[in-house]
Amino acid sequence: MSDPVQTCPQPVTVPAIYAEHWNDGFGARGWKLDVPGVGADVIAATPYTGERIPTSVFVHDLVDHHLCGFRLSGYLDEAGALIQLAQRTGSDPVADFQQIIDEDLLPGAVAGSDWKDLLPASLIAAIDPASDAKSALQTLRRNLGDGLLRALFTAGFVRQGWLRQEAARAAWTARGLDYAGRARIALALQELFEWMDATVQSRAWPHARGDLTIGNDAVAFLFKEPAALRHGVALGQSPDQQPK
Repeated sequence: MSDPVQTCPQPVTVPAIYAEHWNDGFGARGWKLDVPGVGADVIAATPYTGERIPTSVFVHDLVDHHLCGFRLSGYLDEAGALIQLAQRTGSDPVADFQQIIDEDLLPGAVAGSDWKDLLPASLIAAIDPASDAKSALQTLRRNLGDGLLRALFTAGFVRQGWLRQEAARAAWTARGLDYAGRARIALALQELFEWMDATVQSRAWPHARGDLTIGNDAVAFLFKEPAALRHGVALGQSPDQQPK
């Protein structure tokens, strides 16, 4: 099956991989971007969107992380990406920030040290530098209480995410993409992703890979394995572009 939709000149190309069962500790069915920084904590995604946001986690990883220049892992990168998600969808990022706080930060199940940048410098300076992250966070919980510590982490996520807004805009512009059009690009990618996932399921492919192409006028996906198959989606018009 081919599609007559033509993407704009020099679209951005991003590879993606599908597996019916990922051997990554989660065992989920779904898709991952095949880009640097896809750590073991990145779970395969399907087109499911949930109730609050019209695009899936896969589209979030692509549009709000990768195309904005953010890694798929790391608290500061997630802060930047969730602010981008909030801007393009109008969603409230606080619930997502607090889920990370409750699942990772308060229990001390953290990797790396970028969590420290979410808190006031005076708090971090008072922590014994010899203590590991789990011990340091236990000390903060004892001294501050979970409520205040959660509030400080939430404020830190919002602050750090907003500080990365201009870097995200610059990353889109450097790729030749219209930053103001990313909401329409994301919706077109969601429609395309639904086709990608329906294709692997209808053909019972246990593994697949291919390339996404993203432009300002259209998006497309070319399956490279196990068969060559392409589909494209034209971007919808924004309200100020619609005919009167």
